Amino acid sequence: MLTTLTKFQSRRWFVQEISRLFAQVCVRHEFNSSLLLGLKSNLATQRKTTGIMNVSTSCAWCAKPRISKKKELSEKKLTRHFVDNRNVKLLAGAGGKGACTFHSEPRKEWGGPDGGNGGDGGNIIIKVDLQVKSLAQVAPVYKGDDGDSGGSKNCYGRNASTTYIAVPVGTVVKEQGKTVADLSQHNQEYVAVFGGAGGKGNRFFLSNENRAPMTATLGERGQDRVLQLELRTMAHAGLVGFPNAGKSSLLRAISNARPAVAAYPFTTLNPHVGIVNYRDHEQVAVADIPGIICGAHLNRGLGISFLRHIERCRFLLFVLDLSSPEPWTQLQQLRYELDQYEPGLTHRPHAIVANKMDLPGARGNLEALRGHVAHRVIPVSALTGQNTEELILHLRELYDGYLQTHGQGSGQDMPTRW
Repeated sequence: MLTTLTKFQSRRWFVQEISRLFAQVCVRHEFNSSLLLGLKSNLATQRKTTGIMNVSTSCAWCAKPRISKKKELSEKKLTRHFVDNRNVKLLAGAGGKGACTFHSEPRKEWGGPDGGNGGDGGNIIIKVDLQVKSLAQVAPVYKGDDGDSGGSKNCYGRNASTTYIAVPVGTVVKEQGKTVADLSQHNQEYVAVFGGAGGKGNRFFLSNENRAPMTATLGERGQDRVLQLELRTMAHAGLVGFPNAGKSSLLRAISNARPAVAAYPFTTLNPHVGIVNYRDHEQVAVADIPGIICGAHLNRGLGISFLRHIERCRFLLFVLDLSSPEPWTQLQQLRYELDQYEPGLTHRPHAIVANKMDLPGARGNLEALRGHVAHRVIPVSALTGQNTEELILHLRELYDGYLQTHGQGSGQDMPTRW
């Protein structure tokens, strides 16, 4: 038995034994050797041509190539992943307690106190990460780590590590409705709560009057706060328009964003940001701002929850539906809603985009629209791509004009590079 186990330990002997048994089975059942060689050559040829060998738990002929096709998320599923408002409860770590010990060593009767201090509790820091695009990953409760307790021989407890909360660019931190931090740059940090200080060991209380202190303190508790995190989309341009004006289709036509569109009317439920690339490698971020209806400033519909995304936009693009009667009334209503939400918001650089030029009656409404407004009107068709080049070039003019007036002059309030 021991000899058999010793033989099994050798892998080479085991392979040889399996080959010998397989040969005996082939001879016993009189297998055709040419059939085995042909099967082996077919498998080798398939491996050379396709680079993939069919593998199956049952047999090679039952294996099927697995083709994974990533499906685009619908608007309903995208809403589950995108969160722009979150309430967070933060509790920093408590400090470690101090130790009360005395030095013990042979031939040293009066060693004295040697209890070390406890470590400090961990802070909780809110940090901006450019890779994070939503507040969906932010948990409702965060608890910092506690510091370690002190030890004997004057050993101090270890300080607890810091807990970081990753948030997107453009996150506003509020407490009881008051803004306490505006995180608009990459790697920007805000210390939300501080950890408690560590307790003192009895070594700390040693003095000439008290040579053998028996006092040791506990660590302090960490800070406790409840904060509100709001995400305001960081984009250079914002597409502003009523539902079904074609904002999502226009964003798909001029950028790399892929918001959900359909042949029937529906409302986008979360903002999308697309990047317009130019030949000189400059990038302009364009945001689709949904939820604007009559009375949005009174929090009707989606209301203020998405109107705040316009505050970050450097310039605006008013998207009008030219197939509707009197499209200039849409422009007046949009301006009224923006001014009621934040006075002076419509005074930012903007352009008027006349969408759906492929529908009947749009040509006549275009001439009437130009007679009612003094600003430049850019007629486009997001469905056919008509005149989208003019819109992209005008978008670059607005971007360069903003850099000249704000970016290069003071060096502050620069738009975020995507």
